[in-house]
Amino acid sequence: MNVKLLKALTAVLLSAIICGCSDPATVHHITTEGTRLIKNGKPYRYIGCNIWYASILGSTGMGGDRERLCHELDQLKDLGITNVRILSGPDAGSLLANPARPYLQTASGVLNDTILKGLDYVITELEKRNMDAVIYLNNAWDWSGGYGFYLKECGYGDSPNANVEGGYDRYVDYCADFSRDTIAQGLYYKYIEQIVSRRNSISGRLYKDEPAIMAWQLCNEPRPFARDSGTKEMFAHWIARAAALIKSIDPNHLVSTGSEGSVGCEADVELCERMHADSNIDYLTIHIWPVNWGWAPRTNPDSGIDNACAKSTQYIALHAEMANRLGKPLVIEEFGYSRQGNKSGVGAPTGSRDRFYNHIFSEVKRSIATGGPIAGCNFWGWSGSGRPSQEVWQAGDDYLCDPPHEPQGWYSVFDCDTTTIAVIRKYSHL
Repeated sequence: MNVKLLKALTAVLLSAIICGCSDPATVHHITTEGTRLIKNGKPYRYIGCNIWYASILGSTGMGGDRERLCHELDQLKDLGITNVRILSGPDAGSLLANPARPYLQTASGVLNDTILKGLDYVITELEKRNMDAVIYLNNAWDWSGGYGFYLKECGYGDSPNANVEGGYDRYVDYCADFSRDTIAQGLYYKYIEQIVSRRNSISGRLYKDEPAIMAWQLCNEPRPFARDSGTKEMFAHWIARAAALIKSIDPNHLVSTGSEGSVGCEADVELCERMHADSNIDYLTIHIWPVNWGWAPRTNPDSGIDNACAKSTQYIALHAEMANRLGKPLVIEEFGYSRQGNKSGVGAPTGSRDRFYNHIFSEVKRSIATGGPIAGCNFWGWSGSGRPSQEVWQAGDDYLCDPPHEPQGWYSVFDCDTTTIAVIRKYSHL
């Protein structure tokens, strides 16, 4: 038999084994209907989580641990979690940062096939559990390379270290050039084409036909990083162009921005609404970080929980009104609260965090009950059976939801955080 024909038949058989059919036309992808997400003809509402490191765990190389990945997915499924937000894979990071490793993209267009196969594995394991993935393809922050990777490839040098005195302002100035540099953006578009057009090595399907993918996301927390109108216009342009590119390759899946909302648009509400009004953006996203945003004091977040909840309600309402005007769903895809005393690690009390989770889940439930536009949320984030070895992550340590630049265990939900898990379980079946 012809070798190419044999491979094609094998791919079809694998696809049939996994999904029970070989015809992509019979796969029911998640869609939108006004302000609702729709799955299998019914409203799709969910409590989900962030587990950015999934594709690394799914690999068979450095950092890979498929047994742990399946264990985490089983735990999440048991909790009623049906949606996970993950990173496609880290880009080569700045020498001045402590980026996540191993890298998926080591140089522009040079991809680590081991990590790609890890992403394939995650997608197939999610399908087995009837779970869905939102996959983000870039990052505004350098903990996974992100903007800095593409700028460095264009000769800008390493991104400044944001964690030293005055470093954050230098980082912001540096990253603003991503919105202005069409060559850097072009490298990112090339990456989009490579990932979104991929064929899953396990299922044999093109990614565009994978039922476990809910949405592609342009970036984690994209920001213009500048307030001048020119930079913001260029920022909006690359968002629109990237969304159009994804839709041209994969018209089956949803596309979202990954934005924090107005905070991620330099407090420009009009820019946020205009960006999400684009015809290729299917739903709105917001993130909520009370401690990081100064709504609660970092030194004593417990004392600020009342203000954090009040500010969060206002922030949600602002964007719910926006979603209603645009006639699109809204997802609160990141939110977190640090442990009591701003401590990190296993065992630190979570009373304030539990209250904050309860507040956000209640807002989601209330919106659904009253016909509002909120379709779901993803807490940040799941660390499950992982355990921190030290406060600063180093290669070889367990992957946690806390990125390498943050104290390990700061925002983590571990499988031993019984009170937080009880809150999640209470609301998980919306």
